[in-house]
Amino acid sequence: MGQYSRQEIEDAFRHFQEAAERSAKSGEWREWSECFTDDATYYEHHYGRMEGREAIYQWIQKTMNEPVIDHMRNFPIDWYVIDEERGWVLCSVWNEMDDPGDGSLHREYNWTMLHYGGDGKFSYEEDMYNPVEFGNMIKGWLQAKK
Repeated sequence: MGQYSRQEIEDAFRHFQEAAERSAKSGEWREWSECFTDDATYYEHHYGRMEGREAIYQWIQKTMNEPVIDHMRNFPIDWYVIDEERGWVLCSVWNEMDDPGDGSLHREYNWTMLHYGGDGKFSYEEDMYNPVEFGNMIKGWLQAKK
């Protein structure tokens, strides 16, 4: 048996998703960043590594408020698995753009790895995705928005 129960990890993951939803809708990402331990590491393959909760917050707050990206405000989980023995959550997350005005859906998925660090917080996140497919999705959304 791992250090933490499956239920504890599941509860933290649920809170993580709920905080992401509220933050994405409001544009203020402080609540979401509070889902990480003070010394957490966030590895985003395009942007690099962020060390510490405050660095994660500064990065996500700036990034998610940049033009075009600020229209990506829905992140439903397609599926996830929890390895309670090791404390990992692996999930497939849809990154959905707002409706461009014609009712079309523009989204791409990424895989996210989260390591649970206790006390309802994660100590590590890594996002993996295909940047070409993301770029094509954004281009399609911009075209539909015209």
